[in-house]
Amino acid sequence: MEPKFRIASITDEFSPTDLDKALDRMVAIGMTGAELRMVFGKNIMDLTDEELKLAKEKLDARGMTVMSIASPLLKCELPGAPDIDPRFQQDMFASKNTFADQPRLAERAFFIAKFFGAKIIRVFSYWRSVEPEKCFDGVVTALTWLCEKAAAEGLIIGLENEHACNIATAKESAAVFAVMKQSNLMLVWDPANAMCSGESPFPEGYSLLPVDRIVHVHTKDCHMEGHKPIWGPLGTRDVDWKGQIAALKKDGYTGWLSLETHWPGPGGDKFEASTICGWNLRGLASL
Repeated sequence: MEPKFRIASITDEFSPTDLDKALDRMVAIGMTGAELRMVFGKNIMDLTDEELKLAKEKLDARGMTVMSIASPLLKCELPGAPDIDPRFQQDMFASKNTFADQPRLAERAFFIAKFFGAKIIRVFSYWRSVEPEKCFDGVVTALTWLCEKAAAEGLIIGLENEHACNIATAKESAAVFAVMKQSNLMLVWDPANAMCSGESPFPEGYSLLPVDRIVHVHTKDCHMEGHKPIWGPLGTRDVDWKGQIAALKKDGYTGWLSLETHWPGPGGDKFEASTICGWNLRGLASL
């Protein structure tokens, strides 16, 4: 069956070093879109202009659309915030940047997005503190600044709900969008991240969201053991992906479903894990 949604993947879920290998398998699955996070073993923000050109040549040769730059913007500590919550793993993806680095990162992200023709720059909400509500104003201030900068470039700021950051759940995401009406601030909805934060992502969490502000969807699956997510093949764990995808279709979502595997795979083979999850995504997107 042909997918009813366009399907994509963060390329490093197949291989963080071998872009050709990743793209060839993505094409074989039927994916037509790519998100860029780690390429050639480096965070996308750290690639040289020549490396960016080489990556674009490989993507263009396969007709791949780059819809999102998976940047690490606002994946840092907010100065003056309460202590960081130690329960959540902070995934860095070869990026180690501080609050002071954010203006430089933003400018680089805008350049890279325009270079690849991507419309979405994925951002976060600072590392999650033990009192995330006390970080809310700081998050809004940062997002406002990013939206103003991005608007001048015709770009969308895609806020991802991330369990290791202050905006982790659908409820917390909805609170941001209730006060921020900027048309270029949109949500990268990740149901599994909401589950990692103790929320039931579908239907409960999803019902809280302004669905017209969802610009992109990340797909991965897990069950929880305490505060620890146990990742597995997409569509086989505790996220109701059939229900979630059906609701997105009913609500008129027209964006991508993008794979973010996380599961280490059989025998620790991440490439095989992403292959399995990629085919599962195609099946789910075809229902």
